Amino acid sequence: MKNIDILCVGEVLVDFIGHQTEVLINNTRDYHRYLGGSPANVAMNSARLGLKSVMVATVGKDGFGEYIFERLSEIGVVVENIKMIDNEPTSVIFVSRTDGTPDFIPFRKADSCITEDQISKEMLANTKVYHTTCFALSKKPAQSTILNKAKEAFNLGCQLSIDVNYAKKLWSSQEEALNIIKAYCKYNPLVKVSEDDMSRLFEEDLPHDKIFEFFHNEGVDTVCLTLGSKGVKLSQKGKAIIELPAIKIDVVMDATGAGDAFWSGFLFAHIKEKPVEECLQIALKLAALKLQNVGRLPDNINILSELL
Repeated sequence: MKNIDILCVGEVLVDFIGHQTEVLINNTRDYHRYLGGSPANVAMNSARLGLKSVMVATVGKDGFGEYIFERLSEIGVVVENIKMIDNEPTSVIFVSRTDGTPDFIPFRKADSCITEDQISKEMLANTKVYHTTCFALSKKPAQSTILNKAKEAFNLGCQLSIDVNYAKKLWSSQEEALNIIKAYCKYNPLVKVSEDDMSRLFEEDLPHDKIFEFFHNEGVDTVCLTLGSKGVKLSQKGKAIIELPAIKIDVVMDATGAGDAFWSGFLFAHIKEKPVEECLQIALKLAALKLQNVGRLPDNINILSELL
């Protein structure tokens, strides 16, 4: 019996999110500190949903690193596989506050120092979903660690997952990014992409069917394309596309992490063996909840009763 619901491998860092709304970083005067990093958000959301959630990451041996350990532990994420290192500080990102895709400036140090000794074969054999991100795959040694362990996880019967949150400034080249994404897609992950991510990755606005075709051709069965306020499309190889509208929100407080909330809901429902359309409905509810909260989902909300 696999007892780890989700193993999130990748960046955990400190987000400084702008206090002023709808301005770029150039005009942001002050920032509020939040725990961030897409895999860390998914790990925390999963723990809030009652799943056994394990985080594999690296932070600096500093105040931010200690803050990260404390926050993740409080929420119930298993932190034994997060490494603290002396020689690099915890990674930090400055983010503008917006209801669209935020502007950001990364200061990346410890987050990419993930090594294979942090992920044992025994852990992988006990894991239902192995999740990572394009951000985490953009820099070595994390890149090779994640790919090698993805292959091992796949061979042990684990379902892989990836958020293809491509940002040009994190990669040495677009070609490298495409090659690494293709290498991960060989293991048939559940793929989450957004329209913005795909515009950046392909440097043009591809028709949705071409985006789905790209991933299906690389060996992926299920591709979920988020369309912001327009909702979501999901393509399963050989089946009709499912399209659902977004849940209407009166006031968007903060869009940072909405995609992570969406994917947390989807993976939660997938782990609970719900049909794919129900996975999407739960994902959309969780994204709507996130859009109404700055920084993160609230700890003190009974998300399950909101969802199911």
